[in-house]
Amino acid sequence: MTASGARRLPQGADLYGDLEPAPRVTPIHYLPGLGVAALATLAAGYLSDHYGAPLTLMALLIGLSLNFLSADARLGPGLAFASRTLLRFGIVLVGLRITIGQVADLGPWALVALLLIVAVTIGSGVLASRALGLGAAFGTLAGGAVAICGASAALALAAVLGERRASQAQLTLVLVIISALSSFAMFLYPIIARFMDLGETGAGFMIGASIHDVAQALGAGYSFSQHAGETAAIVKLTRVAMLAPVLAIVALCFQTEGTSRAAFFRLPWFVIGFFALAALNSAIAIPAMVGDFAQQAASAMLACAVAATGMRSPMNTLLDSGARPMLAVVIPTLVALALAASAAALLT
Repeated sequence: MTASGARRLPQGADLYGDLEPAPRVTPIHYLPGLGVAALATLAAGYLSDHYGAPLTLMALLIGLSLNFLSADARLGPGLAFASRTLLRFGIVLVGLRITIGQVADLGPWALVALLLIVAVTIGSGVLASRALGLGAAFGTLAGGAVAICGASAALALAAVLGERRASQAQLTLVLVIISALSSFAMFLYPIIARFMDLGETGAGFMIGASIHDVAQALGAGYSFSQHAGETAAIVKLTRVAMLAPVLAIVALCFQTEGTSRAAFFRLPWFVIGFFALAALNSAIAIPAMVGDFAQQAASAMLACAVAATGMRSPMNTLLDSGARPMLAVVIPTLVALALAASAAALLT
């Protein structure tokens, strides 16, 4: 609080309150936001059951229509919990639908294609940013966020680059633009996959290899089909796993502020959990009742996370961001889509 009693505004990079020291939150503080997200999920479930619409797509539409609710600070903790923590637990449970054999079925060429997509996407971000006069560091931040896992990758890359090279204002712009583009991609990419007449595996690969954030990649995949969603989950989480080596390379290319680099070279716990449950599902026969419960719980958690993400998407901020930073994110986004679509057509 300032001397006048007004609430101190968060720093520029603290788009979702992740960097600012958070006030003490008790379990009861989560209830309003979780309640709204749960009601939106129930409404999406009703529409899905009665009209045959994809659950996650309905959850996103309802969430975006309720975007104005994010201005209510009382809903913040619960919506943040739904969009981050429930999402991660949902991803872990998706692992029980997947076996190591399915990962192997993608084949070595799919892994090679993913490596190339990530590398070329980051490179295109750097080249576009330099051409736009924004510098290589901003291009690395924008291209890396597009290539790997959206906002999470942007935050990690900004920490490695240091504030001298990636300011809080630049990080905020990337987070806002990534959020908007990822939500838009969730609508558009399944349509592109159907227009290209890709099969379920090809559509899942294209979606998982090109959409920025995990929630939107899974939402788009499952809106196409169940199998496409599972393929998108495998491909997307493989991209997330590339975060650690990419951070190491960025740390070598840019002189990092501080010395605690090792703290950034860790896989997210939900990626480890996802592959652990997939390995368990491959090694032993999971009872059908357990598998069905995990599938329903995962679908509910992911739908709730997508609804909360839609409510929290800061679309209006884009109006003040200007054209150049947006182009620096849009260009690698188009490159990733073109490469992913080409690879999906060739590999399937």
